[in-house]
Amino acid sequence: MFTVSILTVSDKGSQGKREDKSGDAIREMVSQMDARVVDYAIVPDERDMISKKLAGWADSGKVDMVITTGGTGLAPRDVTPEATLDVVDRIAPGFAEVMRAESLKKTPHAMLSRAVAGIRKKTLIVNLPGSPKAVRECLEAIMPALPHAVETLRGEASECAETPKAVGGKTGRGDKCA
Repeated sequence: MFTVSILTVSDKGSQGKREDKSGDAIREMVSQMDARVVDYAIVPDERDMISKKLAGWADSGKVDMVITTGGTGLAPRDVTPEATLDVVDRIAPGFAEVMRAESLKKTPHAMLSRAVAGIRKKTLIVNLPGSPKAVRECLEAIMPALPHAVETLRGEASECAETPKAVGGKTGRGDKCA
């Protein structure tokens, strides 16, 4: 079991002028994993507010992963990636790379995403786009790796540096090792 916080970044959503269907999509998909949502908030597209919420949740020690939705495009107020980079200690580019690659199979607009992912202390932070459809597509692409990422950050992952075993004349490692 791991814990998740959901942060929706939306000017209209934070003013109550738009229903947060993207946050609902994340909640629904996370419920399919061995995960529990422990925090949820909607903030406007304000870099400082986003950064403070991300850092606060990560620094609390009670959340393994923060998933954001919104603010990852090219519009002038889309600042979620910058806010995320302001607070992470290390980037984890593979998540955004996979999301863009999978999304490009469905739309050329996927290349407009500036989503990032990174680690603050022992918390993984992943940016998702703002539409429910894109949230589902992107989260589906990275879901298989999320439990192992959390285990690794917690220091609970199995040893990947073990001696490779010969299999059919070939050597290999466990399928979870990076």
